[in-house]
Amino acid sequence: MRIGHGYDVHKLAENRKLILGGVDIPHTVGLLGHSDADVLTHAVMDALLGAAALGDIGQHFPDTDEAYRGADSLKLLDAVCKKIKNKGYQISNIDATIIAQAPKLSPFIPKMKENLARVCGIDPDCVNVKATTEEHLGFTGEKLGISAHAVCLLFT
Repeated sequence: MRIGHGYDVHKLAENRKLILGGVDIPHTVGLLGHSDADVLTHAVMDALLGAAALGDIGQHFPDTDEAYRGADSLKLLDAVCKKIKNKGYQISNIDATIIAQAPKLSPFIPKMKENLARVCGIDPDCVNVKATTEEHLGFTGEKLGISAHAVCLLFT
């Protein structure tokens, strides 16, 4: 078995979509990034790559490559899952936490779980997504950005 941890953060900005776990969430601001800036999916990708000792998403999908400008992070996750499988691993489970002061994310979590599970080829019961605030502390609490952590377990 292999355990991986992933972390990502993106700044909030006007005139951007807020996409988390492949879900377009109505909000006054969105996440700034080279791709769609989906911090949840990016954290999951880094956890999977880390568990398989395959580096990080920056190595596989550099923000200097125009091919990834505006990229759908679920498509990048699909590519990561193929790399994981090609190395002989299967995903056992994924547990992730989104840190955001706003908006309220609980109504969107079931669809995030469904999206991540579908792309990873695992049962939705093997994916857990949580959301929390930081009680108005730090950059997430001040609504300057959103971050996410993810852990996963792989097996052969």
